[in-house]
Amino acid sequence: MAVTSEATTLWIGDLRSGSGTVSLDSSDAAEFPVSWAARAEGEVGKTNPEELLGAAHSACFSMAFANLLAQFGTPPQNLQVTAAVTFDPAEGITGSHLLVSAKVAGIGEDDFQRIAAEAKATCPVSRALAGIPVTLEASLA
Repeated sequence: MAVTSEATTLWIGDLRSGSGTVSLDSSDAAEFPVSWAARAEGEVGKTNPEELLGAAHSACFSMAFANLLAQFGTPPQNLQVTAAVTFDPAEGITGSHLLVSAKVAGIGEDDFQRIAAEAKATCPVSRALAGIPVTLEASLA
Protein backbone atom coordinates (compact mmCIF):
# COMPACT_ATOMS: atom_id res chain seq x y z
CA MET A 1 0.00 0.00 0.00
CA ALA A 2 1.40 3.38 -1.00
CA VAL A 3 1.47 6.18 1.54
CA THR A 4 1.57 9.83 0.51
CA SER A 5 3.06 12.26 3.00
CA GLU A 6 2.47 15.99 2.84
CA ALA A 7 4.21 19.13 4.01
CA THR A 8 3.15 22.71 3.30
CA THR A 9 5.17 25.90 3.14
CA LEU A 10 3.63 29.33 3.60
CA TRP A 11 6.07 31.93 2.21
CA ILE A 12 5.63 35.69 2.66
CA GLY A 13 7.65 38.24 0.70
CA ASP A 14 10.41 38.00 -1.85
CA LEU A 15 13.29 35.52 -1.79
CA ARG A 16 15.94 37.55 0.03
CA SER A 17 13.88 39.39 2.64
CA GLY A 18 10.93 37.03 2.88
CA SER A 19 10.48 34.05 5.13
CA GLY A 20 8.07 31.26 5.76
CA THR A 21 7.05 28.23 7.72
CA VAL A 22 7.10 24.57 6.74
CA SER A 23 4.42 22.42 8.35
CA LEU A 24 4.61 18.64 8.50
CA ASP A 25 0.99 18.09 7.58
CA SER A 26 0.70 14.31 7.55
CA SER A 27 2.13 13.77 11.01
CA ASP A 28 1.25 17.16 12.48
CA ALA A 29 4.58 16.71 14.28
CA ALA A 30 6.15 20.11 13.78
CA GLU A 31 6.28 23.47 12.07
CA PHE A 32 9.63 25.04 11.14
CA PRO A 33 10.58 28.61 10.18
CA VAL A 34 12.52 28.89 6.89
CA SER A 35 14.35 31.70 5.14
CA TRP A 36 16.81 32.39 2.34
CA ALA A 37 19.38 33.52 4.91
CA ALA A 38 19.11 30.12 6.61
CA ARG A 39 19.68 28.47 3.25
CA ALA A 40 22.48 30.65 1.89
CA GLU A 41 24.24 31.69 5.10
CA GLY A 42 23.14 29.33 7.88
CA GLU A 43 20.84 31.50 9.99
CA VAL A 44 20.38 30.13 13.52
CA GLY A 45 16.84 29.26 14.57
CA LYS A 46 15.54 28.70 11.04
CA THR A 47 15.80 25.70 8.77
CA ASN A 48 16.19 25.24 5.03
CA PRO A 49 15.33 22.66 2.38
CA GLU A 50 18.75 21.02 2.65
CA GLU A 51 18.45 20.44 6.40
CA LEU A 52 15.00 18.94 5.87
CA LEU A 53 16.39 16.79 3.05
CA GLY A 54 19.21 15.71 5.37
CA ALA A 55 16.64 14.69 7.99
CA ALA A 56 14.80 12.61 5.40
CA HIS A 57 18.01 11.05 4.10
CA SER A 58 19.41 10.15 7.54
CA ALA A 59 16.09 8.64 8.67
CA CYS A 60 15.64 6.66 5.45
CA PHE A 61 19.20 5.34 5.44
CA SER A 62 18.90 4.34 9.12
CA MET A 63 15.79 2.29 8.37
CA ALA A 64 17.34 0.64 5.30
CA PHE A 65 20.61 -0.15 7.11
CA ALA A 66 18.85 -1.52 10.21
CA ASN A 67 16.71 -3.76 8.00
CA LEU A 68 19.68 -5.11 6.02
CA LEU A 69 21.72 -5.73 9.18
CA ALA A 70 18.79 -7.64 10.73
CA GLN A 71 18.39 -9.70 7.54
CA PHE A 72 22.11 -10.56 7.82
CA GLY A 73 21.45 -11.83 11.36
CA THR A 74 23.17 -8.93 13.15
CA PRO A 75 20.53 -6.35 14.07
CA PRO A 76 22.08 -3.08 15.25
CA GLN A 77 22.11 -2.09 18.89
CA ASN A 78 22.02 1.49 17.63
CA LEU A 79 22.81 3.61 14.60
CA GLN A 80 23.74 7.27 14.54
CA VAL A 81 23.41 8.68 11.04
CA THR A 82 24.08 12.25 9.97
CA ALA A 83 23.30 13.35 6.43
CA ALA A 84 25.23 16.49 5.51
CA VAL A 85 23.55 18.04 2.47
CA THR A 86 25.55 20.76 0.74
CA PHE A 87 23.95 23.75 -1.00
CA ASP A 88 25.81 26.23 -3.19
CA PRO A 89 23.68 29.26 -4.18
CA ALA A 90 25.28 29.21 -7.65
CA GLU A 91 24.97 25.47 -8.25
CA GLY A 92 22.15 24.21 -6.03
CA ILE A 93 22.36 21.02 -4.02
CA THR A 94 25.75 19.49 -4.72
CA GLY A 95 25.81 16.37 -2.55
CA SER A 96 24.76 14.41 0.51
CA HIS A 97 27.34 12.79 2.77
CA LEU A 98 26.19 10.04 5.15
CA LEU A 99 28.25 9.78 8.33
CA VAL A 100 27.40 6.59 10.23
CA SER A 101 28.47 5.29 13.63
CA ALA A 102 26.98 1.93 14.56
CA LYS A 103 27.00 -0.55 17.42
CA VAL A 104 26.49 -3.98 15.85
CA ALA A 105 27.52 -7.13 17.68
CA GLY A 106 28.89 -10.09 15.78
CA ILE A 107 29.69 -8.46 12.43
CA GLY A 108 33.05 -8.12 10.71
CA GLU A 109 34.29 -4.91 9.13
CA ASP A 110 34.01 -6.19 5.54
CA ASP A 111 30.39 -7.31 5.95
CA PHE A 112 29.55 -4.08 7.79
CA GLN A 113 30.94 -1.93 4.96
CA ARG A 114 29.27 -4.04 2.26
CA ILE A 115 25.87 -3.81 3.98
CA ALA A 116 26.30 -0.06 4.57
CA ALA A 117 27.03 0.44 0.87
CA GLU A 118 23.98 -1.64 -0.05
CA ALA A 119 21.79 0.45 2.26
CA LYS A 120 23.13 3.63 0.62
CA ALA A 121 22.36 2.26 -2.84
CA THR A 122 18.87 0.97 -2.00
CA CYS A 123 17.56 3.60 0.43
CA PRO A 124 14.61 5.28 -1.35
CA VAL A 125 15.89 8.78 -0.53
CA SER A 126 19.37 7.93 -1.85
CA ARG A 127 17.72 6.69 -5.05
CA ALA A 128 15.68 9.91 -5.27
CA LEU A 129 18.95 11.85 -5.01
CA ALA A 130 20.45 10.12 -8.05
CA GLY A 131 21.29 13.50 -9.63
CA ILE A 132 23.88 14.35 -6.95
CA PRO A 133 26.81 12.51 -5.38
CA VAL A 134 25.86 10.52 -2.27
CA THR A 135 28.90 9.54 -0.23
CA LEU A 136 29.21 7.28 2.80
CA GLU A 137 31.56 7.10 5.77
CA ALA A 138 30.59 4.26 8.11
CA SER A 139 32.31 3.00 11.24
CA LEU A 140 31.64 0.46 13.96
CA ALA A 141 31.54 2.03 17.40
